[in-house]
Amino acid sequence: MNTNKTTELPTEAKAYNGADRNAWIFGWNPQQELWNGRLAMIGFVAYLFWDLASYSLVRDVLHLIR
Repeated sequence: MNTNKTTELPTEAKAYNGADRNAWIFGWNPQQELWNGRLAMIGFVAYLFWDLASYSLVRDVLHLIR
């Protein structure tokens, strides 16, 4: 394994449970937790853009309640 001489750290991150951390593996495993977080961030940003375009689901629901 190659190491960086200044910090003595591996040049590649260690894999979770013997597999690549970016691998799409079905089931409950650390890789799916990473993908879940990534997709949640994409969804949150997509909703912010949707809201800025005046298509706010939350605003429309609150308007119907009043």
